[in-house]
Amino acid sequence: MREQHLRDQRLADFRNRRFGLFLHWGLYTLGARHEWVLSTERLTDEQYRPYFEHFDPDLHDPGLWADEASGAGMRYMVLTTKHHEGFALWDSALSDYTVAQTPLGKDLVGPLVSAFRARGLGIGFYHSLVDWHHPDFPVDGLHPRRDDRQFIEAAGGRDIARYREFLHGQVAELLTRYGDIDTMWFDFSYPDLVHYGERVWGGKGHGDWGSQQLMELVRRLQPGILVNDRLDLPAAADFSTPEQYQPAGPMLVDGRPVAWEACQTLNGSWGYDRDNLDWKPVDLLVRMLVDTVSKDGNLLLNVGPNGRGEMDERAIATLRGIGRWMRLHERSVIGAGPSAFSPPADCRYTQRGDRLYLHVFAWPFGHLHLPGLAGRVRYVQFLHDASEVKRHVPDPGQPAHGLSPGGQPPGTLTLQLPVQRPDVAVPVIELFLTG
Repeated sequence: MREQHLRDQRLADFRNRRFGLFLHWGLYTLGARHEWVLSTERLTDEQYRPYFEHFDPDLHDPGLWADEASGAGMRYMVLTTKHHEGFALWDSALSDYTVAQTPLGKDLVGPLVSAFRARGLGIGFYHSLVDWHHPDFPVDGLHPRRDDRQFIEAAGGRDIARYREFLHGQVAELLTRYGDIDTMWFDFSYPDLVHYGERVWGGKGHGDWGSQQLMELVRRLQPGILVNDRLDLPAAADFSTPEQYQPAGPMLVDGRPVAWEACQTLNGSWGYDRDNLDWKPVDLLVRMLVDTVSKDGNLLLNVGPNGRGEMDERAIATLRGIGRWMRLHERSVIGAGPSAFSPPADCRYTQRGDRLYLHVFAWPFGHLHLPGLAGRVRYVQFLHDASEVKRHVPDPGQPAHGLSPGGQPPGTLTLQLPVQRPDVAVPVIELFLTG
């Protein structure tokens, strides 16, 4: 009962935070062409080895990363402690394939945890269930050497049980070295994955990872921690993780609403991708954040730092653009959630107690008609500058004629808007509800 109470409290806090930073950082950063480069280019260990031998992010300052996240209005972070390549960002006692053995030669996880924690941000760890470097990880249809018959034959004696022990051991290290951790973000199970139209052979799921035992280990070491839905144990997950798409509505599992977190990129790649120019504009990312909160979800927005240990200038500019909007509008998303009221077209509602927030995605001319709100609003203002927005309740029987607009359905509240759209990424109107 105590453990469930702790998780319930943390889940409520998770939902209140609403906006987080995902950090994808590893050896693939030096390749600078997507975090799956080892697999997509079918590289051998020897071909990938130079990234390990030259990993030296000498300009890395964890405080600067935490400052950028905090300035963007983010309330927590999730760090990739180890991605599918198998490289650990901490000094694991179970492997030599760690940051401690690179030219940098020191732990990266601890300083990042300390910096983000010092600024009041929540802490989450991403940890890959997949490990293409480990000698006992069985080759499958996603493995970099999946097309190398000679390699596959030589790897025939690999033992998933030994790998499973290693996996659990590294998770135990992470959950006993860095204090209280809010979320454990595992990635990923694929027993029946269809990839580019073909079923992946040798796919792995809960039996391969020992997911039930792994979950028990996590709960024992960190009783209040939240665990995502990628262990292939649907009933045991605390939150769902839609990736690179926006759900059409609140997320449901077996017909029941669940906590969820949309994980999104700035440009389509998770790791640093030098030549990727498909950057999402600030206003689109703000709309995605608002859309997510309006459907009772969180947004986890990714940055992939570069090989010197810095955030790309384009990423910093984007975060600061979001931060400018959040400085004026954060109370419409942080600590807010969905509303029972139905917004007009091209708008989203969020609500926080007796305050209803109308986010206007497409600026209309002259008026906005809000169904069901007549007699339920005591004051209306723009959120960015607290300037009043005038309102009235139109007569439903009023015919349209000359300068007189036609009536609206009973119960409609009409807002009178300026012709000029407010100069913010997404204008927000704050309505103070009665009773």
